[in-house]
Amino acid sequence: MEGVILLADPNSKAWDFSLRIKKYMDEVKEDLILLEPVLITTFRNGEVGIHVPRNIRKKHIYFIHDSTKDPQRWWVELLLLKDLLLSASAESVSFVLPDILYSRQDRKDRPHVPISARALANSISPGLKRIITMELHASQIQGFYPDKLPLDNLYSFPDAVKHFREHHLEDLKKLVLVSPDAGGAERTRSFLQRLIRAQRENNEYNEYSFALISKIRPSAGEIEEMRLVGDVKDKNCLIVDDIIDSGTTLCKAAELLKESGAKKIFAYATHGIFSKGTEELLKNFDAIMTSNTHSIENHRVEVIDVSGVFAEAIYRDIKGHSISKLFE
Repeated sequence: MEGVILLADPNSKAWDFSLRIKKYMDEVKEDLILLEPVLITTFRNGEVGIHVPRNIRKKHIYFIHDSTKDPQRWWVELLLLKDLLLSASAESVSFVLPDILYSRQDRKDRPHVPISARALANSISPGLKRIITMELHASQIQGFYPDKLPLDNLYSFPDAVKHFREHHLEDLKKLVLVSPDAGGAERTRSFLQRLIRAQRENNEYNEYSFALISKIRPSAGEIEEMRLVGDVKDKNCLIVDDIIDSGTTLCKAAELLKESGAKKIFAYATHGIFSKGTEELLKNFDAIMTSNTHSIENHRVEVIDVSGVFAEAIYRDIKGHSISKLFE
């Protein structure tokens, strides 16, 4: 693919993700693309140094970043690399960010706090051609980015539904899709629609239903009360969320579902951070599923590869094809 270069840090978790994107381009699209390293060092005082050995003058650059890095370092590396690439006369610069960090701070929930998602957008947007990401915490975050900067918010649900059907087909019978809070109801209904579409395509019939968990938080990370809206008695449940961080909310939700008579309980979240590990979660669920936007070490967590969706989006952007087809 003449004039196009993928960039990634070879010492980060993004390198494997980038290799998968390259493999998709080379084998599925039969269009060879270069993957080149970004060399990132740390000075003794903690400052970040960045060097790109490859000549990128007049090249179209797609930088694939590692969402598992420390959020502050992740942000600084984006700023420094963008400055480097634009100063080196790259034809265009696009960021491929599997998970955009700081997305949970998308509004003022109390006085005298920053809207960090907006601050991030304001700092990284100037000079960029495009941002490709997956499952923003809130879709309105796209409004923080300039109109002339396309932000492609990809979906993992097609791959997740395919995985669930391949590995848990028997558990689809009498399945209840559960939203862990009111804010995730639309996301859960979207997953439900994907399941219904898949069974129609395979001439199947399963009884699907929807449930919602209403919760009251006295402060961030704490839950005072949880109530279930919907019937889960003698049914399998799949909780659908965008992020698993500590997993505290999910464990409490699983306990509530069990108390309400649920049989098997599964959980899927696009971004698996697992800041407190996975052991407690694995005790409460029959299966935990997540995508590889973050790197997961525990082999008992079912990881769904979404690199193909990102590769397809990059390929369509390079060729000038519609990316919106990926949202259908």
